[in-house]
Amino acid sequence: MSELALSAKNISKYFYVPQTFQVLKEISFDVKKGEFLSLIGKSGSGKSTLLYILSTLDTDYEGELIINNNNLRGKSQNQLAKFRNAHIGFVFQFHYLLPEFTALDNVMLPALKLGIKSKEEIEAKAYESLELLGLKDQAMKHTNRLSGGQQQRVAISRALINDPTIIMGDEPTGNLDSKNTSIVFDIFHQLAKERGQTVIAVTHDDDFANNSDRVLELHDGRLLSDKYREQK
Repeated sequence: MSELALSAKNISKYFYVPQTFQVLKEISFDVKKGEFLSLIGKSGSGKSTLLYILSTLDTDYEGELIINNNNLRGKSQNQLAKFRNAHIGFVFQFHYLLPEFTALDNVMLPALKLGIKSKEEIEAKAYESLELLGLKDQAMKHTNRLSGGQQQRVAISRALINDPTIIMGDEPTGNLDSKNTSIVFDIFHQLAKERGQTVIAVTHDDDFANNSDRVLELHDGRLLSDKYREQK
């Protein structure tokens, strides 16, 4: 069990408005630590819904979710929020940075909220995270003065500040051109291979998915296929 970052067991999800509809149907899979996994499927297949359950943002589901040996069923919203901040980093299609803050300030926020390290330690860690993403020289710029690709890299830096076991992305390259998509992919690959962090990303980008370690495809709320990339 110690080699697993995440285990989903018989995850089912219903929507009730305007009528009862089962959007996820008994989905089960395990994800190992250091694995880079893409979730794909047509619009309406349930992939984003599944990601929000895996990230503990949606708790209205049937089944069991275990992350880092923690069974998260039945936890309170406060417990889940604390768990997320410590164990999960988020990267979305839209970066959700605070434009009136500098890149450094944005990266520091989740660690300040967690409240484990001193502000000085957090600032040093934030600089380290920005340097990893090639943005240390942009640390004091307000994020609205950065390019789209730079903003997304700041968002990844922010996701890494608390050393999460799992990084979850919802279309993390959906707003980027091909050059920046390649940069973000390479960063995720490096995080998985060199730092042992698990990456789970919803994507419509076939190249992004096909170059990740593993691809889960959903169709009509069911797990249609689970394929590992052939190692060259």
